Amino acid sequence: MAYPERARQPGVHVPQRGRGDLAAPLACALAIGVHRLLCWGMVEAPLTIVPAPTRRSAARRRGGDPVGRLAETAVTGHPDIAVVRALRMKALARDSVGLGTSARERNITGRVALRGTRLGNENEVLLVDDIVTTGATARESVRVLRAAGVRVAGVLAIAAA
Repeated sequence: MAYPERARQPGVHVPQRGRGDLAAPLACALAIGVHRLLCWGMVEAPLTIVPAPTRRSAARRRGGDPVGRLAETAVTGHPDIAVVRALRMKALARDSVGLGTSARERNITGRVALRGTRLGNENEVLLVDDIVTTGATARESVRVLRAAGVRVAGVLAIAAA
């Protein structure tokens, strides 16, 4: 696993409002979270990490999928943890900034879909996200994964708003 020292390596760039300098500390925080969940027995290896989906337009603005890159950086080198970008956001999902709880739910419900990637049922899956505001994306993501027969062990977020 990319324990804290691995996540601090230069060259990890996830721009968020011009704050690419936050990528390494955020990946470090995620690595610590995954490590603790493993140590506490809350998840088991082998483990598959599925990043929460990012809207395509947001990914373009940010230079790619920030949650996926943070997850990959956080677990680099761990032989029993894989990151699979299994979810995507369908078209018509709006930016949730400024939306209240019920509006966020309506905006996301039915708009998370599986990519063509097959997730084996032999591994537990941990959904990861950078920030959870109302939980709408996490709830819909878990619903879609479970509907596909995937065992979701939990949701790990770097921050909650």
